[in-house]
Formats: sequence, structure tokens, C-alpha cells
Amino acid sequence: MPLFQVRDLHYYYPESEKPALKGINISVEEGEFVLVTGGSGSGKSTLARALAGLVPDFYGGVFRGEVLFRGRNIRCMDRRKLYRHVGMVFQDPEKQLVKTEAEAEIAFGLENLGLPQQEMFRRVAEVMDFLDLKETKGRFVDKLSGGQKQKIALASVLAMQPEAIILDEPTSQLDPASAEELLNLIKRLNEEMGKTIVLVEQRLERCFHMADRVAIMKDGELTIEGTPRDVAAKSIACGIHFIPPVTRFFTEMGFSRIPITVKEGRRILKENIPQQDSDAEPIQSTDFSKSKQIDNGCCPDPASLMRPDFDRNAGAILELKNVWFSYKDKENVLQEINLEIFPGEFLAILGANGAGKSTLLKIMSGLLVPDRGRVLFCGNECGKKREVYRCGKVAYLSQNPNDYLFQDTVEQELCFTLKNFGIPDGGRIDRILDKLDLKQHKNKNPRDLSSGERQRVALASVLVIEPVLVLLDEPTRGMDYGLKAALGTCLAELDGKKLSIVMVTHDVEFAAEHAKRVIILHDGKIASDGPAEHVLGNSIYYSTQMARMCKGFARNILTVEDAIKRLGPVLTQNRQAFTERGSG
Repeated sequence: MPLFQVRDLHYYYPESEKPALKGINISVEEGEFVLVTGGSGSGKSTLARALAGLVPDFYGGVFRGEVLFRGRNIRCMDRRKLYRHVGMVFQDPEKQLVKTEAEAEIAFGLENLGLPQQEMFRRVAEVMDFLDLKETKGRFVDKLSGGQKQKIALASVLAMQPEAIILDEPTSQLDPASAEELLNLIKRLNEEMGKTIVLVEQRLERCFHMADRVAIMKDGELTIEGTPRDVAAKSIACGIHFIPPVTRFFTEMGFSRIPITVKEGRRILKENIPQQDSDAEPIQSTDFSKSKQIDNGCCPDPASLMRPDFDRNAGAILELKNVWFSYKDKENVLQEINLEIFPGEFLAILGANGAGKSTLLKIMSGLLVPDRGRVLFCGNECGKKREVYRCGKVAYLSQNPNDYLFQDTVEQELCFTLKNFGIPDGGRIDRILDKLDLKQHKNKNPRDLSSGERQRVALASVLVIEPVLVLLDEPTRGMDYGLKAALGTCLAELDGKKLSIVMVTHDVEFAAEHAKRVIILHDGKIASDGPAEHVLGNSIYYSTQMARMCKGFARNILTVEDAIKRLGPVLTQNRQAFTERGSG
């Protein structure tokens, strides 16, 4: 008997004419690791909620079909008994956290189960050690970073020791090192403890190879299902590109043998490129926050990071000079920050959770005032006077898109922004909705949209003023590959108007694709600052899948397109020579 069995499941959210799920039939065996992926709004999160017994009892709506757990209809089970067996970690930890203190949050579910105090203490201690949450002990939840909140949400579920764990994009707010650590932990829970895992995820380079089975959804339906290797082959044949970069590269190069991991990809490269590129030596990145000197011609100065049509004599649009900042409960969140942002520049800021990335963005936006140092916007010192930010020249988008959504329709959200700045529409709303693929949602309530769609609405609400500086905190969270590509195209078009973009992100692949310059923050300091190919190409954790695979074969390769351009001709030539030798 399968652990979960879904039979002919149809579901409509309240007041929605479009089904979120259409005729879903799927089984999950005990101890299986199932990866569910697909486009934004495809029904992935809804399926996860159905497996957790939240649809329709919590969300309402119209429900047809059955979801069985060990042969019993979930809707007929006692909720307390169900949640002893099935736990869920939501995409947005804010929706799951109800207590003010970290340990109390982890113990909250155990209290509801009526466990003895000593047993609760033991379980809380175990999961906090297991997830390395010692630094959150005694701290208020609202003072934690987004990644720390996500770990607390997972810990609260693990403490209840369920048989099955359903996770809805649990790594969306984690830095690459923490995300890899969490996914390895999930894999351990599956392999060593026999936990059944249903993982909903967009960033497939992290977890595609871990799954026993992959299911791809589209428009509320299961379109492809099978082993990772089978799904990779089927998705390519169907024109669906929910596959990792390494897999996509070898597919586009016409290889019949398709790898799904970096290890397999490197093995194929070695077979087809026996002589490694002797020029492929690591390049040291230059710290542009301290020096503008060209390093023997290898590393360019900041001006060369900008658009080719940039006027190199123009001044910086934003300058931070020796900026320090501390919160009341945490000292030196930022230390000695010296940074210049120029017109037309696209800068990505990466770093571990709690490194100070979001704080740095808030300093740039004027939401926070530094304890020491100076912030200059267009040559004018900001200080404690924030009028310089109120003229519609700076747009800031925080991590949580729900902070921006309080009007009844998407159009009204954008109208509200324009009204605040006294800016006439003049077609701005339609232009930005079209660029972000939101026109079909123009008259919908933004809170009824999927997470990725809400993220784009929030982004549209700040871009509609057509600013000169855009500050984005995790803008790709909840977006699939297609929507991220569309966002990148949109930002590139805006960038073409001399717009400066500063983006805090954990999405290394997106940063590699679109950013020209990358900064890595560590413990409130700038640890690395340079061209994207230098910083990401030589990093251990802040590196793309293609960079890891191609290291030693060719340098400065970050994306599939880079690899096709640099390695494609060599692979094609060697394969042709091998074929000719074989036929001769």
C-alpha cells in the first residue's frame, strides 16, 4: 500500500474559475524521495497542501477526488493524529511561525501534541543541534534572517518526528552553502531515517539528482513523471526545460548520454576533451572596495564592468564611504563598507544568511541610517534627511512581496504607487505589466496569486515609477526558469536606459546570467568584489553548476551559453574526429 495515494484530484480555490489541480493521479511510496517541479502557478504548492490535508479544509474552495494516507482518506482523519505522521514546511516561513522566540516556536507543535515537558526539551535540543541553530537560542524570531526563520520552521516540523515531510521550496531564502547543507540533511532524513520526502523546488541544480522520482506540473496537471534521467529525456523531447544546467548543456550539444550531475558531466568532458586547457588557471578577483588599480591587466577597474556605452567620466550614482551599522541586539552588522554604484551597472550581492546583505540594501535605500560613514546619492549626502529618496528616483523591493500588496487589484497596487509620487500613468502600468507577464492578472486580487506571481506584482509596483536606481532583495524567489528569464530580460531592457540595479540574491545561476559585477559579503565586510566571471568562477560555494563542471577545461564559464560558445566547437570537432577515425 502506498503511503500517499491521490485519485482523480480536482481543486478550485475560492472565487477562482481556473482549477488549481486537474485530474491528479499520483502515488508516493513509503521512504520515497519525490521532487515536484514546474512553472509558477502550475499547482505544485497546491498539491503539497493537498498531501498535508490543508486543501480544502484550511483554504476552502471546491474539492473533488481523494487523497489517501495509508489507505485512509485524509479528510476523514483526526487532525492531531494526521500531523503526528505528516509535517509540512511552507515556502514562506512567516506563514508558519507563530511564537516570538525560537525555542518556543520549535516546542509549539509538541505542546499541541500534549507531550511531557522533558520529552519536549529533549526533542527541541536535538533538532537545534541537528540544524545548527545554537545562535538563535533566546532570540526573537522577528530579529532572525529569512534563512534562519526557514530553519526554525523545519526544526518545528522535525521535532514532531513525522513519517512524511512535505517541503515547499525550503531553500528559497538560504545562501548556497546553507541550501546545500539543508538538502543534504533532507537526503539524510530520507536515506538514513527512512523519512518519506515530497520536495517542491524550482532550483533544480541543487536537488534534481537526489530524487528517486521527479514529477513536472503544468497548468494544474502532471505532465511528466519518472526517474530523474527519464524525466530529463522526456522533458527535452516535449520542449519543457525544467532540467539542471549541466543536463541542458549536453542535450543542446546533441549528446545521447545525458548526465544529471557535475561528476557525470566532467567525466564526459574528459572523454571528449582529453587535453585540458593549460590556460585554465584560477584568477584572483580584485577588491574594488579598496583599490581601483588594474591587476596586471587581468582584472579590470570598476568602469570596465559597466555598459560599453557608459560615460566613464560620469560620477557614481550611489556612494558608501566607510559605512558601519549595528542593531541594538547585534553589533557591527556592517563594517567598513566602501562602495560605488555607477549608472547602467548591474551589481549582485551574495553572502551567507546574516552576513548583512539586506541591511546593506536598506542603507542604500535610506530605510536605515549608518552609525558611521557617509551615503551619497547623485553626489548629495543623505545623512538623516531622506528627501533625496522621495523623488521617485530610488525603488526598493524587500524580501517579502506581501509587504507591498494591500489593494484589491493588481492595477490598483500600481496606481497607488504612482499616486504617492504624483506621477501620471501615461501607459506606464500597461507597459510594466506586459514586461512582467502580468496583464492577465490586471484585475485580480494580488493575494489570490501564486508566490511567484505576487513577487512580480510587488516588483511591478516599484518599477512603475521608472526609477534610476533599483534595489532588489531576493527578486527571483518563487520564480521558475521561464519567469526568471523574463525578469532578466525586463531588467536588461531597463538597464539599457542607464538604470542601475543592485540585487541581493542567493540565486547564483541568475546572478551569473545577468549581473556584470558581484560582491560577496562575509560577517558584514566586503570579502570579494569584481567581475561576475572572476568572483563566481573561482568560488567554492558561490559558483554555478556549469563553472564547477568546466573548471580545469576552460576558465570564466558560468552559464550554459558560455559553455556552448567556449567548449562547443572543441567538443564538436573532437567528436567528428573520433567518428572519422572509427569509420576509417
